[in-house]
Amino acid sequence: MSGLSFDPDAIRALAKILRETDLSEIELVQNESRIRVARSVPAQQVVQTVAAAPQPIAAPVTEAPASTPASEDVTAATPGAVTSPMVGVAYLSPEPGAAPFVALGARVSQGQTVLLIEAMKTFNQIKAPKSGTVTRILIESGTPVEFGEPLLVIE
Repeated sequence: MSGLSFDPDAIRALAKILRETDLSEIELVQNESRIRVARSVPAQQVVQTVAAAPQPIAAPVTEAPASTPASEDVTAATPGAVTSPMVGVAYLSPEPGAAPFVALGARVSQGQTVLLIEAMKTFNQIKAPKSGTVTRILIESGTPVEFGEPLLVIE
């Protein structure tokens, strides 16, 4: 790997995100450079993670998300599902204690910000792909999310 160098701070930041979000792997691709940081997860921990409900890592939101058994069957293929375009931590409001971007039953316009995803210390606005009504909010604020994971449903 001669001539190839990566910023050690970027690698540390990726490793920190892995620890904070309990992810097993994260990859950053920029131009022709790629950094992939992975950690091994004991099989017992994987089973526990799958069986346990996600725990919020930030202050609870004032608006309770829809967490009915029906919300568990939402997939990326569900019509109206807004999916995560990246790995990171999702937030329903612009800052702790602020009103959420959207609430259950709210009308949204195409292009309206519906939540934020923090990745690599950068907050990325996630916008509504279409106009409609928010019928389900599938995450809690401060929840780690994976690429392609359904976040909310707009019908």
